[in-house]
This record gives sequence, C-alpha cells and structure tokens, in this order.
Amino acid sequence: MGKVVILGVFVADTAYRAARMPKMGETIMGNSFALGPGGKGSNQAVACARMGAETHMISRLGQDDFAKLALDTWAAAGVVPHVTQDPDSYTGAAYIFIEEASGDNAIIIAPGAAALISAADIEAQADLIRGADVFVTQLEQPMDAALRGLQIARAAGVATLLNPAPAATLPEGMLALCDYVTPNETECESLTGIAVASEADAERACHALRDLGVGTPIITLGERGAFVFGHGLVPAFKAGAVVETTGAGDAFNGGFAAALAEGLPVPEAARYGCATAGLSVTKAGTAPAMPARAEVEDLLRAGK
Repeated sequence: MGKVVILGVFVADTAYRAARMPKMGETIMGNSFALGPGGKGSNQAVACARMGAETHMISRLGQDDFAKLALDTWAAAGVVPHVTQDPDSYTGAAYIFIEEASGDNAIIIAPGAAALISAADIEAQADLIRGADVFVTQLEQPMDAALRGLQIARAAGVATLLNPAPAATLPEGMLALCDYVTPNETECESLTGIAVASEADAERACHALRDLGVGTPIITLGERGAFVFGHGLVPAFKAGAVVETTGAGDAFNGGFAAALAEGLPVPEAARYGCATAGLSVTKAGTAPAMPARAEVEDLLRAGK
C-alpha cells in the first residue's frame, strides 16, 4: 500500500440537527446533538487510513479533551500523528447545522491551535513529506503552511493534491504546484469564475484550471459523482439512504489519495473516491462515517 502525508486541521464537530436553520435572533428547538471528530484534514486522513494506505497527519492541537479525541480517533483508524500540542491554545471546534429532511449542512469552524500551523512546522516535517507517494492539503490551516508543503512535495517528485476548501483566494502560482485539485462546484466557481451546472460547464472549468497550471483538475459534483479532466464524469455510487453529507468531500479525497498512492490510474482512483463518499453519506458524523476498505471494494464490485 502507498504512503500518504496529509497536512490539515482537526476540529471537534458539534453537530445539531433541526428542521431548519434559525433566523438571526431566533431560537428553535433541535432534534439531536452529537459530539465527534472532524476537520477536513483529519477526516481525509481517517478515510485514507481506513482504505489501507500508510497515512501520516501533520497538524497542531491544544492540550485538552478535544486533543485527546483527535489522538484517539487517529489511533483507532491507524493514522500516524505528527503534531505539536500548544498549551496556550485550544484544539479546534466546529458548529455544524444539519437540515433533518435533506442531510444538507452549514458549518462554522474555529481552528484554535491549528491556526498557528506555520511554514516552519512544515519545514520540520520536510523529510516525511519527501518520503510520501502523495501529499494532501486543504485550506483550513494558514495558507503559507499549505503552500510550503506543496513546494516541498513538488520539489521531491511527490504527487500533490490540493482540496481547495474552504474557498479562498490562492497565492499566484499555488495551483501550478498541484498535480490534482479537487474543488466542489462552489469552490470551482471561486477559482475559475465558471458556474458548474452541467458536464459541459465542468469541462470548461477544468480547462480554466489547467490554464492556471493544475495537472489534473477533478470537480466533485455531490450526488452526480466527480468530473475528471480527460476522462469525463465518474458516476456516484448509491450505497443507501442519505443520512448526512458533511464528510462526503473528505471521504472522496481520502479514498482518492489512498488509491493514487497504490498506483491506480486516475479514473479508477476517482471511482474509489466516489465509492468512499457514497458509503460515508449513509452514516451520521464525519470521521466515524468513513468506510473500511472491504466496504468500498464490495460497493465497487456491485457497481451501484
């Protein structure tokens, strides 16, 4: 199995389910509450490790109960942590509203100690990054840290994957460091100015990302699947009733990175990503919803 190094954030997810979002100044009654592990980088690391890849996580935590939750979550999934624990800051947390009927979500993140991740932290893990098959990062930690990680990986010939979430203005030249970029429709429009409502739109957006230096753009399209430059639409897998979509993008990226690290061709790796995402939405939570490799293989064989 391949080796994947992920730079990203852990946050404790505080998830609230209700019929609708409250209006400003309004209080409504919710239907349930759950506390669990989250953060895009952490979720992707758990998904990747459960797919069987040797997975390493670079991050920062506080020294508190949420930090213990992070370390326990990674240990259970088989993720190897490379973290600094900061006694003067808190481990990140997220407010997640989930609309009961649809499973759709809205999220606020307070990254805490992870907001202190610096380029110097990445330099300290340079040998780890150079030894990876795939390096993955997102945009929840400071931009200069993500940029430095991509630079180190690219210089070493390591495959680079940027999940540009949450949407942000990127430094000039950052996309040119990326072998793979995996925006959803909203993030893609932020990067290219092209609204993605159809496969033709996705094709145009992919060409725009190629013009910005990306090797292989991949646009995740939710229940439709993922559009892979040069290969077209990879359909989604329906594994059951949708319970929660919060971690679907992270599931795709983790499954995709693990398959890439094994040496699978890009279209097949995208199928693994779509199957991982399809399974994740059938369970509540983010990291706890990430499927095991055997479940993904079963779904791929079923071809649903």
